Amino acid sequence: MDFTFSEEQQAAVEAARAVFTPVAPDSVPSPSLTSGAVAEDFDRALWSKAADADLLSLLITPEHGGAGLDAIALCLVLRESAKVLARIPLLEHSAAATTVEAYGGEELKREILPRAADGRLALTVAAAGRTGHDPAELAVTARREGAAGTGGWILDGVQTGVPWAWGADRILVPAHTGEGTAVLAVLPGPAGAESSLPGLTFAEQISTTGERLAELRLDGVHLDDRHLIEDPTAWSRLHDLLATGTCALALGLGEGVLKMTSDYAGKREQFGYPIATFQAVAVQAADRYIDLRAMEATLWQAAWRISSGAGGALPVAGDVAVAKSWASDGVRRVVQTAQHLHGGFGADTDYPLHRYHAWAKHLELSLGPAAAHEETLGDLLAAHPLG
Repeated sequence: MDFTFSEEQQAAVEAARAVFTPVAPDSVPSPSLTSGAVAEDFDRALWSKAADADLLSLLITPEHGGAGLDAIALCLVLRESAKVLARIPLLEHSAAATTVEAYGGEELKREILPRAADGRLALTVAAAGRTGHDPAELAVTARREGAAGTGGWILDGVQTGVPWAWGADRILVPAHTGEGTAVLAVLPGPAGAESSLPGLTFAEQISTTGERLAELRLDGVHLDDRHLIEDPTAWSRLHDLLATGTCALALGLGEGVLKMTSDYAGKREQFGYPIATFQAVAVQAADRYIDLRAMEATLWQAAWRISSGAGGALPVAGDVAVAKSWASDGVRRVVQTAQHLHGGFGADTDYPLHRYHAWAKHLELSLGPAAAHEETLGDLLAAHPLG
């Protein structure tokens, strides 16, 4: 079996490193130094550089101006972005764009994809539901108004914690029809030219990173048929891609933190020796390295299942649940150990570690508790007995 990445995937990594390596993590706005939101918008200068390097169109096919790569390539790029805490909606934008291309109508594709590919449109996804704990597709109801293809849809409900929403031109919002199926609504964001959709309102929320999130309220929002994706598999695929991409962000952040800790422990001396030579320090660092390798292995398994469509003993949701379980616990353990080994220096706001800790907490909360993913895996095992 060949586990190496393809030439195209490796080229995407090189392009990502060229864009993200110059970013200084200690220049990222700190929630510890700012009252309220750290910024009004995401990093537009970095967004433009990512667009110039074709990183915003990785999953879009060449027909619509993209590279036509897969989820593995996206996760490789996300991994690099998280090492420097890149403040752009690369995951949400890419996942939304490929979903529109795979499941949207031709008019919707023409409206969104060319401008999403070159960065003129920024896309995001509402995936947290009403509370952050309930299934996102159950937070909003969608009922058809009139005959199919003529009357449109009426949407009601609330979605919380929408990332990068204030800078988004379009937001993909899952909803349920009451018939056991999920649909996806493509709504205008606050940054879009058509942001004044009657009944759609936004309220500011602040994440642990200090970034602005949004609570979406839909009160009788009317949406025409072309802005609603009815394919029942669209939301599940989008959800799996978002979850796997978040695991890639957790892996990249963890790798950045472990390298920072290794560099510090190799220089910091106690009793005339670098603390990295102390057995207790080395063992803790080794445990975190094992966490990262487990996070990596489970990430690539999930990304490969999504990219290839390959079958398995369990549905792809099983592989995603395993990856989320490792990523959620792993990223927390990595930053906690880093803080411990840095001592008081890790809490110094002139040093970037506290920023990584805030971002790690946001990722952990986004992924949800490992116990919940283990329960999901147990349900899948019960429904699909092995052997």
